Amino acid sequence: MDYGLGIPGDGRCLFRSVVHGACLREGNPSPSESRQKELADDLRAKVADEFIKRRADTEWFLEGDFDTYVVEMRQPHIWGGEPELLMASHVLTTVCIGGVHLSLLFDITFITIRFSISRTPITVYMWDKSSAGLKIIAEYGQEYGKDNPVRVLYHGYGHYDALRSPIGRAESKM
Repeated sequence: MDYGLGIPGDGRCLFRSVVHGACLREGNPSPSESRQKELADDLRAKVADEFIKRRADTEWFLEGDFDTYVVEMRQPHIWGGEPELLMASHVLTTVCIGGVHLSLLFDITFITIRFSISRTPITVYMWDKSSAGLKIIAEYGQEYGKDNPVRVLYHGYGHYDALRSPIGRAESKM
């Protein structure tokens, strides 16, 4: 069974897959190709900014010169990988609206909206031939919760895809 949605391998595949998965997670329709590119490039910029913000924590695990790495990562044709998935989990946000309360006082209307903003975990799956199913190979942003993560599929050879449908039960990490 093919679980992927066919995200093109254009250097944006990781970012496209994450934003596509985030849309599906929130119950929004799949973004158009142009909107997907726009959202992916926006996420890429936020991820690069997050590397800079967390430089002391991230510089040691990036290959080569940190500043060069971040400058290159801002380019739309450069592939992303595990470091970018980790940073994406820190910058993806979900806004939950808990309720709307209207108050009338002396002909003035007050609207109170209760909401919370939370970061979004990301789970990466890969097809496992031996079990003929998907296997979780990495989880990012678990400190933000484990329920309903953005789900992406890693095909190997540096290509990421968005999952076609939510996963029922997948094997744990390899």
